[in-house]
Amino acid sequence: RETCRPWLVQELRLLRPTVRAVVVLGAFGWQATLPALAEAGWRVPRPRPAFGHGARVGIDGSDGSVRGGGPEGLELFGCFHVSQRNTFTGKLTPAMLREVLSTAARAAGLGK
Repeated sequence: RETCRPWLVQELRLLRPTVRAVVVLGAFGWQATLPALAEAGWRVPRPRPAFGHGARVGIDGSDGSVRGGGPEGLELFGCFHVSQRNTFTGKLTPAMLREVLSTAARAAGLGK
């Protein structure tokens, strides 16, 4: 996680002008994404939001804006990881994955 963080931070900085929604797979990814967002210039809420499938958190832009209220905020979405363990046991179903992805698409202005 720490080895890859500089790459994620750089990607987030590059995407900053246009990114409106981020879907994070799994608690491990969630724990890695929050500090990366902070390092890339977003204001991560304190206390840090807890991961959960279907979690949705507005992340402030550096100017204090949240997506929908300004150009730099974004919506962060949690989704169980699409591992065999989660999909074979039914912890994550195709319908659950579609719901998170379609909600994120709508938040980004891409869905109906």
